[in-house]
Amino acid sequence: MTDRPETTPQDEAKGQSLWGGRFSAKPAEIMQAINVSIGVDQRLWREDLTGSRAHCRMLADQGIIAAPDAEAILGGLDAIQAEIEAGTFPFRDAYEDIHMNVEARLSELIGEPSGRLHTARSRNDQVATDFRLWTRAACDRTIDQLTGLQRALLARAEAHAGDLMPGFTHLQPAQPVTFGHHLMAYVEMIGRDVGRFTDARARLNENPLGAAALAGSPFPIDRHATAKALGFDGPMRNSLDAVSARDFALEVIAAASICAGHLSRLAEEIVIWMTPQFGFVTLPDDLTTGSSIMPQKRNPDAAELVRAKTGRVMGAFIALSTVMKGLPLAYSKDMQEDKPPVFEAFDALDLAVGAMTAMVAALKPDTARMAEAAGYGFSTATDLADWLVRELNLPFRKAHHVTGAAVKQAEALGVDLAGLPLEELQKLEAGITADVYKVLTPEASCASRQSFGGTAPEQVRARIAEWKERLS
Repeated sequence: MTDRPETTPQDEAKGQSLWGGRFSAKPAEIMQAINVSIGVDQRLWREDLTGSRAHCRMLADQGIIAAPDAEAILGGLDAIQAEIEAGTFPFRDAYEDIHMNVEARLSELIGEPSGRLHTARSRNDQVATDFRLWTRAACDRTIDQLTGLQRALLARAEAHAGDLMPGFTHLQPAQPVTFGHHLMAYVEMIGRDVGRFTDARARLNENPLGAAALAGSPFPIDRHATAKALGFDGPMRNSLDAVSARDFALEVIAAASICAGHLSRLAEEIVIWMTPQFGFVTLPDDLTTGSSIMPQKRNPDAAELVRAKTGRVMGAFIALSTVMKGLPLAYSKDMQEDKPPVFEAFDALDLAVGAMTAMVAALKPDTARMAEAAGYGFSTATDLADWLVRELNLPFRKAHHVTGAAVKQAEALGVDLAGLPLEELQKLEAGITADVYKVLTPEASCASRQSFGGTAPEQVRARIAEWKERLS
């Protein structure tokens, strides 16, 4: 979307484009095919009209264009918005992009005053402004969606703050935790995602408008006024940077990539938990699918697709990074390829967050099955080692060795640690007493984890209360 001299309406009627004064022939068919972007950037129509209104009012306030011309332009822009909303606006490939489509239609609606709108403006700063406005709104929307997901997780965690499940490392039973504690880990992750989008939004909220093609404008424009009108914190301070920077887009899709990774991890767990081998949770009919050949199937397709959407989001970051990596200052037409990755990333993330929120809200855990599994794999072994340190003053490494031997003996006898006879334990360490059995149940293990951020139900409920306060 480069800036070139414009033609008169009479030239346009002869088949010339809006920038065709320098050219004696129309673009070749292949040039038109590779150059046109209206199919993608028409999504920026609202931002384009918003930026044009702010620019028009500033031009009038500065005495750069006459008030009657400004009134005609603003009226024409309102008419264009009405046409777009009604689905009657004539989007045309002949005009390349959303900016030229709007300008051409404005010329058709109001005539000569339309040509004054582009005073002190280039498509270079225009698209940079539109893109920042769109991305800012996308950040706001995503933050709201992620907050909704956090609330769904909090509600589910609060309902199951004391319900046991196995905690895993290497996907092997490790130590008992509560289902609420497990879900709260994702509340924390999503909270950091919200923070990244919030930070990125703050950095992108500067106004490129008025930088013109690359060097600024000789007209007495007021960039602070347009910044204020568009909700920016202020104008960008270097005109070259203003038209060429796309790090704001890279930053938001980097945040989106990390967020999608978090959603994918939770999706993977839902997929695993729904297998008959685990049987921890179920989802309702309206969030699962069946099989065309196997009538018994209930497939967690929504979770699987959330997992898959991550590839689109992460791919978008790589795509835009590759577009931008070797571009000299200031604008290059390569940057026309900046919008598809960002649009695709947010489209995929929107679906993924919405689907995950619905699944979390509808998830039905089998608390009895999870509690039973919480004791699998000698999951209270660390509690035995800690007891030996705490009650018998053994060095932890010796306690670890004794506990390992206890696990080996229990395995040989076909019992869990709580079922291992006291005399067998005392063969390994003479000082062990019957009090040890108080720590060898999953319930006791969870209850003992009272350190800040631990899985004890009281700690889980305290963290839930903190997050509910933060989100209120």
